[in-house]
Amino acid sequence: MFSRNNSHPDNGTVDDAYTQVYTNTKPAVAESSAAGAQTTSRDANRGQWASKTEFMLSCIGYAVGIGNVWRFPYLCYRSGGGAFLVPYLLMLFLCGIPLFFMEITMGQFSSVGCIGVFRLAPLFKGAGFAIVIVNLICTCYYSVIISYPIMFLSKLLSNKLPWIDCQNKWNTEYCVEVLDLGKRNFTHHTGFRTPADEFFHFEILKISDSIEDLGGIVWPLFWCLIFVWLSVYVCIIRGIKTVGKVVYFTAVFPFFILFVLFIRGITLPGAMKGILFYIKPEWSRLLDLKVWADAAIQIFFSLGPGWGGIVNMASYNNFRNNARGDSFVIPIVNCATSIFAGFVVFSVLGFLSHQSGIPVATVATSGPGLAFVTYPQAIAMLPVPHLWAALFFFMLFLLGLDSVFVQIEAIISSVIDEIPKLRKHKALVTLCSVIIMCLMSIIMVTRVRKYYLVYSYCELTDSQARIMRYTTVCFRWFSSM
Repeated sequence: MFSRNNSHPDNGTVDDAYTQVYTNTKPAVAESSAAGAQTTSRDANRGQWASKTEFMLSCIGYAVGIGNVWRFPYLCYRSGGGAFLVPYLLMLFLCGIPLFFMEITMGQFSSVGCIGVFRLAPLFKGAGFAIVIVNLICTCYYSVIISYPIMFLSKLLSNKLPWIDCQNKWNTEYCVEVLDLGKRNFTHHTGFRTPADEFFHFEILKISDSIEDLGGIVWPLFWCLIFVWLSVYVCIIRGIKTVGKVVYFTAVFPFFILFVLFIRGITLPGAMKGILFYIKPEWSRLLDLKVWADAAIQIFFSLGPGWGGIVNMASYNNFRNNARGDSFVIPIVNCATSIFAGFVVFSVLGFLSHQSGIPVATVATSGPGLAFVTYPQAIAMLPVPHLWAALFFFMLFLLGLDSVFVQIEAIISSVIDEIPKLRKHKALVTLCSVIIMCLMSIIMVTRVRKYYLVYSYCELTDSQARIMRYTTVCFRWFSSM
């Protein structure tokens, strides 16, 4: 199947255990191996990373995404604060790093994408096609999510942040400004909404009442989606040649913004209250199996094994690249970013609690509610709110952007590896792929899109777990031969 001599002409002649195993197998298997070697010979035009730094930054940009900011901090405080780090770090070293190492090894050894890599065990090749399909759906809905920060950025052109008060056309009678929330009686009525909440749901999303009511396209969000896809196309227009250069900015600059937001956050009144709430350990929660399950799920979905992105990026590595070292550095950077993002988020939530008189536990939320409602509401109470809002939403856009274009590049590379004739027309294949996925994602900028997004997330997470199991079985079968 995969011969080092054929797949890696620049690496010299290597007589390895893999070749010896298949030399000693029965003739039928040997013939299959020889045929596989011919079909998987590395195309000289496939390319390699210009440097190891490009590969590392691409993997970090792929792994570190919006979920590091909007999911992990809430999950940590909900699951026992500092005590949650015990199962989280155990899962990192017992599950995350081994899976990451496995995928880098598979990609680096085979030098093909997430479909071709299953020639290691042809019986499981269907899992490769499943990865492409899952990625196709994922990039469609994820592109919509990263269009939200663009929408917020476009609203910063006004003199006043539109979510700072309740004096707007989209506000309802239930809108209550944050400083007044602590004075309200929540016993008799729980339908109060903050200005940021109503701005996000009624002005940005304009959600319909039910899934049956399509409601038409939200045109401002549609144009933001077009901008996202244009940005993605520019980033991948020449494959890893452009990806390798773009990640120097898209993967690095968010860390700079995160650090600036951290410095600003810890200098706010009430910041320490939020940070203590975030890290205070509740050791009794370690007896709860759900906490351990949450830690495993967070590691699994944060690092991204099973999506094909890691395999595809590793396939452009030099054959003798130190995969083991990469498999430690990248997951550790990813997890450290998640923990650090918790300090950024909860320092500002502590400030929001201090200003409003509402407990931190009440203002702390997870998912889009944290990124697009709670945190923006806190930003609106800061001096020079336009600056901090611009930094925050630009950071979210960059965090999502490199995750998307790595996934799309995995799709395109996998298809071209299966149909080598398309390599001469890769620019056209890339353009057509982007147009098709852009058209597919339009349904998610209608007023009913929230229901599709929830459905897509639930289905894709289950599919990814199944694919990862098949990949592990495939690799175990191959390594036992």
